Amino acid sequence: MINYIPCELKTLYKQDILEVAIVGDWVLDADPPSLEPLLAEMTTSGIKRLVFSTKSLGRWDSLLMIDLISLIDQGAKQAIHVDTTTLPEGIQGLLSLVYAVPERVGARRQNTKIPWLETIGNGALHFVKETHDLIVFIGETALSVAALTRGKARFRWIDLWMNIQNCGPSALPIITLISLLVGLILAFVGSVQLALFGAQIYIANLVGLGMTREMGGLMAAIIMSGRTGAAYAAQLGTMQVNSEIDALKTMGFQPMEFLVLPRMIALILVMPLLCLYADVMGIAGGAMVTVGFFDVSLVEYLHRTVESVHLMDLMIGIFKCAVFGILIALSGCMRGIQCGRSASAVGEAATSAVVTGIVFIVMADSLMTLICNRLGI
Repeated sequence: MINYIPCELKTLYKQDILEVAIVGDWVLDADPPSLEPLLAEMTTSGIKRLVFSTKSLGRWDSLLMIDLISLIDQGAKQAIHVDTTTLPEGIQGLLSLVYAVPERVGARRQNTKIPWLETIGNGALHFVKETHDLIVFIGETALSVAALTRGKARFRWIDLWMNIQNCGPSALPIITLISLLVGLILAFVGSVQLALFGAQIYIANLVGLGMTREMGGLMAAIIMSGRTGAAYAAQLGTMQVNSEIDALKTMGFQPMEFLVLPRMIALILVMPLLCLYADVMGIAGGAMVTVGFFDVSLVEYLHRTVESVHLMDLMIGIFKCAVFGILIALSGCMRGIQCGRSASAVGEAATSAVVTGIVFIVMADSLMTLICNRLGI
């Protein structure tokens, strides 16, 4: 470890001249003193000239240069002549380079306060643009689906099977973990009240209906939005950065058919299966709690589950999950296609895809739940 001589600034007044002695090692690893007292002193003391003494100066680097530039700029503001002739030649040379070319007017970023009315207006314009882009993207996707039904959509079937592999079997471990934990949580939450009335057997009803109608598909969709939706946005965004999408257009391929359609079909096919798997895992998690902590046998738990969960409950959850798959693919692919041409834009596209997908999922789930409630199913 290098031992540095403590750095400090010593001031000495000679009539209207202020002499600043620079002492110690002025390096970034050292603990430099604050310049604020000296800058305030230059403002209030009424001095006309500032000189430096470097007899006790040790090692120095860019830290000393930054502080000297601050003192020189403060002197220019207060009409104080700053004498740099006593500084080492290396510092004088660097300072001459710093002030060789004057700062371009308007180059420095100005901290301006935006009026609240302008902020609201910008937000409204951004919302209108986002809505327009979404409608255009949905329209182009619908045209691609129409071309698929006519057998004219052009994409590689190997891409479809690879996407099914990536968003299907590869997602089973995380789906298993989250669904088991959700089933455990539902069982524990339900047991808090049901145990007060000795109705622990109805935990099976709660977990079965909760998983099949809502939580199984919803949790699977949220997981896939963070896992697959972000991956789609990053993949397409990287292709946008590398001009691969432009190359596809040049060769006569429609990006919506060649890139978006296989990903959407894969999610539509896989999400209902993941929903069923998540339902089973959630019911298994509820069984662990009910059988392990309460006086309920596994046979009784399964019997109550079969009695409470009907085919319509399964179909509602599967239908919801298929809709969620469409929304995840739309949000991920849309943000990827809209991505800018920089590395940071790819990260922003992936983040926006996850946020957009989850918002769409929650809104669609709320709407479908309300419709099912009003229809009595």
